[in-house]
Amino acid sequence: MYIRKQETEEAEYEARCRRCGACCGAGGADPCANLVRAENGAYMCKSYDTRIGVQHTVSGRTFTCIPIRDVRRFGVRFEGCGYDRI
Repeated sequence: MYIRKQETEEAEYEARCRRCGACCGAGGADPCANLVRAENGAYMCKSYDTRIGVQHTVSGRTFTCIPIRDVRRFGVRFEGCGYDRI
């Protein structure tokens, strides 16, 4: 029962994402190499299910991808981010 509740809450949380790509550097000069833009303008991660951990930017810089919940705990906000509705 508790696992189902967690899964439901996680799905609701993920549904808030507007796929703007800001948290992955879409508006910057060196975004995550896994970030791709769909024809409709939405951004997606090529490795979403395995994204957490060491990743690389387009230029090859190494960084550690962390869940958006953790990013927000550090006080980082992105303009127009769907998670700002929380």
